[in-house]
Amino acid sequence: MRTVKRVHPAFRDDIGDLVTRRPVPGPAIGHVGTFLFLNHHGPQTYPANNRGLPFGPHPHRGFETVTFILAGELAHTDSAGHASVIRAGGIQWMTAGSGIVHAEVSPAGFKRDGGPMEILQLWVNLPARLKMTAPRYIGAQAGAIPSVTADGATVHLVSGELGGAKGVVDSLTGVFLSWVEIAAGGSVTFSGLEGRDVFLYAVRGVFHVEGTAVAHFHLAELAPGDTVTITADAPALFLFGHAAPIDEPIVAHGPFVMNSEAEIRQAYQDYQAGKFGVAEIVEA
Repeated sequence: MRTVKRVHPAFRDDIGDLVTRRPVPGPAIGHVGTFLFLNHHGPQTYPANNRGLPFGPHPHRGFETVTFILAGELAHTDSAGHASVIRAGGIQWMTAGSGIVHAEVSPAGFKRDGGPMEILQLWVNLPARLKMTAPRYIGAQAGAIPSVTADGATVHLVSGELGGAKGVVDSLTGVFLSWVEIAAGGSVTFSGLEGRDVFLYAVRGVFHVEGTAVAHFHLAELAPGDTVTITADAPALFLFGHAAPIDEPIVAHGPFVMNSEAEIRQAYQDYQAGKFGVAEIVEA
C-alpha cells in the first residue's frame, strides 16, 4: 500500500483578480515525475460585467495541458484551428507538441453575467520522441466523460481505464487522469501503481491515506507501492492520476518544456518567427 510521504501546501499566487494557488512546483517539490505543474484557479464568484480570465494568446511546446472546469465556463481557441466553450464538469486536453498558440478566456455571457468559477490546469510532460508531435486538442463536456461509482466514490474518468470504463481521452503516453468525488464514509482504491508517478491533490474537503489526513489545497506526495486507498469522513473532491516515468532531463522556461537549453532557445526562435501560428480570441 502507498502511504503519504509528505504533504505540500499550495501557495497563493494570484493573477490580477484571479485567485490562484499552486502546489507544484513548490519550495520542496519541483515536479511529481511526469506531472510538472498545477494551477488551481478559484473557487471564487465573478460579478456581472467582469473582465473574465486573463489568458489571452500564448505559446506552448513540448508537453500537454489538461484543464478541469469544475465551475464556470472556459472558451478555447488555438492556432491549429480548434475552438470550443467547455462548461462545468468538462475538460480540455491539449497536446502542445511541436508548438501551438492558444487562448483560454471567459465567454461573453460569463463576462456579462458573472458567476462561480473554479478551474484547474495540469501540465503533463512528453518524452523526447513526442515533444515535436503534431498538436491536438480534445474538449469534452461533462456528459461525455465516463464515471465509475462504487463505495461512495465517483471517479470521473478523463483518460485510462477503470472498472470496465475507458476515459474520454486516449493519452499518447498511457497517462491515467481523473477527478474523484467522494461522499462521507466513502472509499476508493487504485491499483497497478508500482513504478508509476502518482499525482494526488485535494481540491475540496479532506481525505485520508493510511491514516494521514490531506486537506484541500494540499498535494500528497506518496511513497512507492502498487495500491493506494483513499477515504473520507466528509464529502471531498480530489485529482488523481498516474503515469509512466520519463527518465529524461527536464528543461523548462516560461511556456516551453524541453530536454535541453538549446531546444528552449529554438522554441523561442520558432515562436518569434511565427512558426506556431496565431490564435484568435472569438467571443462566444
